[in-house]
Amino acid sequence: MPNRLLVLLLLPFSLPVWADGSDSRNLEIGLAKSLHAVSENRLDVALNEVDSLLKINPNFKLAQLVRGDLLLARSRPISDFGDAPNAPRDRVQDLREEANARLQRAQQQQPVAIPKYLWQLSPQQRYAVVVDTDKSTLYLYENVKGEPRYVADFYISVGKKGADKLAEGDQKTPLGVYFVNAHLSKDKLTDFYGSGAYPISYPNEWDRRLGRDGHGIWLHGTPSDTYSRPPRASNGCVVLANNDLTQLGSHLQIGLTPVIITSKIDWSDEADRAERAELQKSIEQWRSDWASRNTDAYLTHYSGEFSTGSMNLAAFAQQKRLVNSGKTWIKVKLSNVSIFPYPSQPNLVVVNFEQDYDSNNLSNRMHKRQYWMKQNGRWQIVYEGAA
Repeated sequence: MPNRLLVLLLLPFSLPVWADGSDSRNLEIGLAKSLHAVSENRLDVALNEVDSLLKINPNFKLAQLVRGDLLLARSRPISDFGDAPNAPRDRVQDLREEANARLQRAQQQQPVAIPKYLWQLSPQQRYAVVVDTDKSTLYLYENVKGEPRYVADFYISVGKKGADKLAEGDQKTPLGVYFVNAHLSKDKLTDFYGSGAYPISYPNEWDRRLGRDGHGIWLHGTPSDTYSRPPRASNGCVVLANNDLTQLGSHLQIGLTPVIITSKIDWSDEADRAERAELQKSIEQWRSDWASRNTDAYLTHYSGEFSTGSMNLAAFAQQKRLVNSGKTWIKVKLSNVSIFPYPSQPNLVVVNFEQDYDSNNLSNRMHKRQYWMKQNGRWQIVYEGAA
């Protein structure tokens, strides 16, 4: 086997007990047991383990490869993982990468800390998704009285060229804060997408501001003859096994569930919580200054780099001064607030809320999205618009 797999196999072997207890997780742990038995030269035990896996899912190509190696080992020594003669080198390498990713996943512990990207979930958002592209893992968190709680995690595939999508056709998975915006059922898709698909909101407002383009980034399943795909196998989508997608899909809310994609998860700590409290205070001061009709104070919350659509700060300020000059009173109420730090841009946070606005001559309600950035020690708005 390749060195990186041997290193994992020779580590002290202890498989954690996982709260989700899914068939997918049990299959992954079974694979790890089989590969460890190979490393200890207990080939009959390894073959029994892998045969059990294939009874559960005969389309698990990685397990088929391990089984082929084990049968080959009965006739001659094997020197490498996927040692069958004339095996396609690129496909075997893909399966080696999958074995590496799955072994690391099988040995990792259930997360205790909370990802730093979930500063505040709105009461309407029952779940949140965080994707770690480097670990080939999608994490599902439940909103329990305002606090994220780990529910489950799933093996995933991402773009062939990795993460940080820049342009149409670059075969990369985007990094950022997105939302599930549709569900496409199996009967509306070709078999390639498996049990269904959940398009997400790439490109978002920040992507467009940076000139990033492309479309059609989905969470979706695998073809009916494929259990899973290598860690880097898609054209940019996040791909799950069909049963995993079905399990995940039962928790997704169209238009509400955040999907935060990062190349490496950072975890929340005391400094992170202090930053959250500071931003929450800034949001409330912005609301209060607006309601007070103190336009000068209100506009200080907007960065010199602010834009909303085609309007820059100067045009926005002129418009607000004109509008507010006709107000004798203003009331602004915010509800269902969510706050998500942006994974690929330091000091940038996405804020969503329902805004109830009342004044002497206008009343409206809208779902608003803002991007706040900390600049020179102060949180300010760099984008604002309807969500």
